Amino acid sequence: MTLENAIKTAIENEVKIRDVYREAEAAVNDEAGRRIFEALGNDEQHHIDYLQHTLEQLKKTGQIDSEKLDSAIPSLDTINQEAAKVESLVAKDFHGIRKQMLSKALKAEIETSDFYRKMVDELAAVGRALFARFLEIENNHIHAVQFELDYMSKTGYWFDFKEFDME
Repeated sequence: MTLENAIKTAIENEVKIRDVYREAEAAVNDEAGRRIFEALGNDEQHHIDYLQHTLEQLKKTGQIDSEKLDSAIPSLDTINQEAAKVESLVAKDFHGIRKQMLSKALKAEIETSDFYRKMVDELAAVGRALFARFLEIENNHIHAVQFELDYMSKTGYWFDFKEFDME
């Protein structure tokens, strides 16, 4: 796959995920849930804008610059550090989030992450660097969505931490 085609496919994937978050934002009935889906949707829109800019740059100059792509979603380390602080908020505010929206979002995030992983493996250095950062960000999104889904599903885990033991 060429770098141009990879960027175009990445844009399609990001639009798909953004639309899932926008749909979820409109469907949830609590403010905390809407804020989470809004933040995730806004982050995906930022990715779309970045990729569109990168694609235009590639078409004009044949190159892309390596400006840093930021994410509104914190790193996995930061999420882990803040998890204990958020637990009481989660227990109180996130019950209105629909599991089907979280499952749909998780599926889209995993599919996109798999695409980025493939591009990191297949593309030349400049493309590999671009998609490695996207892979990192999407993996953080997967963890954030899985965190919410685990809690809502009452699996016994809360963001990869076992809440209780039946033994």
